Formats: sequence, structure tokens, C-alpha cells
Amino acid sequence: MSKNKQSQPRVAYFCMEYGLHTDFKAYAGGLGILAGDYLKGAKDHDYPIVGVGILWKQGYTDQLIGEDGQPYDTYHNYRYDFLEDTGITVDVEIRRRNVRCKVWKLDAFGNAPLYLLDTDLPENEDAWITGQLYGWFGEERIAQEMVLGIGGVRALRKLGIEVDVYHFNEGHALFAGFELLREARKKGKSFKKAVKKVRQKIVFTTHTPVIQGNESHPIDRLMYMGANLGLKPTQLKKLGGSPFNMTVGALRLSRASNAVAQLHGETANKMWAHIDKKSDIVAITNGIHLPTWVDPLMLEAAEQGEGLWEFHQQNKRRLIDFVKTRNGVELQEDKLLIGFSRRAVAYKRSDLIFSEPDIIDPLLRDNRVQIIFSGRAHPLDDGGKDIVARLVEMTRQYPNSVVFLENYDMTIGAMLTRGSDIWLNNPRRPKEASGTSGMKAAMNGVLNLSTLDGWWPEACEHGVNGWQFGDGFESENETELDDHDRAALYRVLLEEVMPTYYHQREKWIEMMSASIQSTRDAFGVKRMLDEYYQLLYAKG
Repeated sequence: MSKNKQSQPRVAYFCMEYGLHTDFKAYAGGLGILAGDYLKGAKDHDYPIVGVGILWKQGYTDQLIGEDGQPYDTYHNYRYDFLEDTGITVDVEIRRRNVRCKVWKLDAFGNAPLYLLDTDLPENEDAWITGQLYGWFGEERIAQEMVLGIGGVRALRKLGIEVDVYHFNEGHALFAGFELLREARKKGKSFKKAVKKVRQKIVFTTHTPVIQGNESHPIDRLMYMGANLGLKPTQLKKLGGSPFNMTVGALRLSRASNAVAQLHGETANKMWAHIDKKSDIVAITNGIHLPTWVDPLMLEAAEQGEGLWEFHQQNKRRLIDFVKTRNGVELQEDKLLIGFSRRAVAYKRSDLIFSEPDIIDPLLRDNRVQIIFSGRAHPLDDGGKDIVARLVEMTRQYPNSVVFLENYDMTIGAMLTRGSDIWLNNPRRPKEASGTSGMKAAMNGVLNLSTLDGWWPEACEHGVNGWQFGDGFESENETELDDHDRAALYRVLLEEVMPTYYHQREKWIEMMSASIQSTRDAFGVKRMLDEYYQLLYAKG
């Protein structure tokens, strides 16, 4: 480790999921992909960071499409031969029963190892706790969060790892703060003094602006589960309110917090303005790990000013071949190809582009527009599954121009963000926290076509490195907002995107180059890590 890095604060990063590669089923979506890129960046740039997570026996879900066009979930037990057995176990008491947690190490990241807790042991009556990522709610979710937070701190202690900063990536990790409070109170500190001491070591990243994504639990349930670790109901209420909100608790138990894009910083500060005694929320825009997501040939071509179109077309052909192998559909290489991969949830409006059939139908019928969709709904989200089913129905209406790739994963994400011509993103502003898939597309020369939400307002130069539509319009009336954005989407698609693609090839290539050059450093993981150290980890 370099001398300047030795003086940096040592960080323990807690997250429920880590997206490291497709075959390691420890992630569900963007939160995990960010955590994986964060650890990879820490390794590449020699930062003293250790990851703490859970070894999920069945991962998240394999979500497949049935013959009736409806998504369904399947689960498999996974074993990984690349994990190192540390020989260490820690105990966490859950519902007055001891739960033993085995500690595994993923050492692929050298100076930034990942430690994973596992309850799937024969001595545990509650071996199921680390079974399915986000598989349940209520008591089961609390039990998982206790293993992550309480077990995670105890594992670090037993491993002899010294920590200067505890970084909670989302509120799921909050019970690590409760364990730190327990340690401080055991040394004789009052609740008030313990909170003051513990706050100096904790920082927190908040993500989704959607209120349902900020988890709450009844206080009596926390008491019953033993998550309180000796805290009284009144003390829990002081931290997280009643019901106990994990985001609120984390905001109050951290010395500093961050949102994950500049616009999200504004949104998060408005959203939580009513919470007293919370940490300040600064904006640190997410970044991606370029070696994982970006074709180096595209970076080199943009740098040298030649070969961009040829290398892009190679990636497009790979995507077209991938689709043919997976779905049996052969798309056309010389026709505009739009990529869209998102978690299936209403505010992301996956089917917005289909909402005026008179406009979109002829474009799809003659293949002037082709669209590849992918994405998964939460296993217990029937509304999200309905969205997937509607997209699948579109593939049946337009079998030669619309594709849905089932069981979205990192492999599909990489193929789409390299091989599409356009990256479509149309969340209802300001509901998107960041949206790193758009960064991956941009650095691969895939032009963004997006509402001004998440990270895109920071990067967009309309008509230069991509396009925006909707002009940042916001409305509490969802019908009004959807009508506005729908009209804007069609206008930009018909009047700017398609004419440029089909009739101004040189301009398109210039835009591809501008897309790569304007995003490769500004939205890379190194810039993000540098800002974490400057704005969160270093004490003011």
C-alpha cells in the first residue's frame, strides 16, 4: 500500500448485496452493482477498504417467463469454491435463540477483501436466515439485517480488523450501529454519550427517493427480535421514529450522509427535511468500474478519433447473436436498436414508448425501431410482474422488433450497454436516484435518450453527447407528467434521434465520441471513491 493511502481512514463497507460477476448470486440490482464496483475500485486504486455482506445460499431469484407470458421465480442452492473459510464464527441472538454465523472471505480484491456471513449451519435452528436475498419481509428481514449489522461488527472484531469509518450502504446495515452502541454502553457510557461517540464513526449512503423503498419496522417487532440490543422503545423512537424507519435511524446515527447524484441530493434533502438531529446529506454521484463494463476498444477509438463505428458494430453484432441464441429472434444490424433494462417498477415506466400505438406501431412493424428489454420484478411484487408481462406481450405483437431477455443479470446488462445504439431511460422525475446503467452505455458510445433524472442532468449536452426529453418537467399529477413526457419522447425520437441515425452518420459518430469522452472520468469509480474520502470519510 502506498504511503499516502496508509494515512487514509480504514473503512468497513456494509451492504446487503454485492454484484461482482454474474455467477456469484449475491446481488439483486443497482445497489449491489454499485457495491461491487466500489470494492473493485478500492482494489484498483489501493484504498484501505473492507466489505461486509452476507453469503446468500439461493441468491435473489431466477425470474423466468412462462408459456403464458407471466414471470415466475425459481431458486437454486449455490456453492462457491473460490471462497476462503476463515475458520471464524460469531454469534447473534435472534428471537432469544443463538444463531451462529460462519465468516467466509472473498480475497479476489487483495487490499479490499469481502467478508460474508453465513447462517446455513447444521447447529442453527434458523439456518434459513441467509437463504434468499430480499426473499421475505417482517421478522425475516430483520433477522437478515441483524446478521449483516451485528454479526458484521462482531466478525470484524474477531478478525482483528481495525476500522476508522463504518459505511452503511443503505439502511439495511443500521444494526451495525446498534452493536457499536452496545459496545459503548458496555463501557459505561449513557445512551446520549454513546450515540455521540458512535456517530463519529458512521457514514451513510441513502438511495431510493421512493418512500416504500425506505424500510420501516414496528418497534415492538424490533424488541421481540432482539435487534434493539438493550435499547429501550423510547430510545429506538428517538433514533428512528415509530414505526422505526431504517433510513431515518441511519441519518441520525451517522456523522455524514450522501445521496448518489446531484439531483438526488436535492431530492433527499427535501424528502428528509423534517427529520431533526440528522446528518447533513451531501451529493456524491455514483461511478462505475470501467474494466468491468466498458469495451477498451471503444475507449481507445474515441481517444484516437477513428474506428468507433466499426467497434460499435462488432458489439452490436454480438448483442444480436446473443439475442438470437437466447430468444430465437434475429434483429437487423442496420436498424436503430434501443436498449432498456431496469427493475420492473411503476415509476420507471418501462412501457411508456408503447403508450401511443398510432405513433410507435408503424416504426416497429417495418423495423425502423427495434427494442430489447430486460429487467426483473421483486418476487413479491405483483405490480412489477404485471409490467414484465406487458413487455412480454409486446414481443408477441412485434415478434421481429421487440425482445424481452428473461432473468436479467450482469451478463445481459453488459451486452445491452455495449451493443445497443440508444439507451432509453424514462423514470418519472425526480424518482430515479442515479441509474448507473446509463453511465455504462455512455462510455461504450451508446447514446442516452433519457428524462433529466438521476445522473443524466449532470452529463447531458443535448444533441452533442446524447438527448434528453421532457426538459426536467415535474408534476404530482402522474397522468399530466406521463402525457408530457410521452409527447416529448416521441418528438425527440422522431425529429432528432432517427434522422441522425439514418441520415447523419458522421454526426452520430461524433456524438458517440463525445459521449465517451465526457463521461469516462467524470462518472468512473475513481472519482466517486476520491469524493467519498474527501467528503465523507475524512473528519472535518
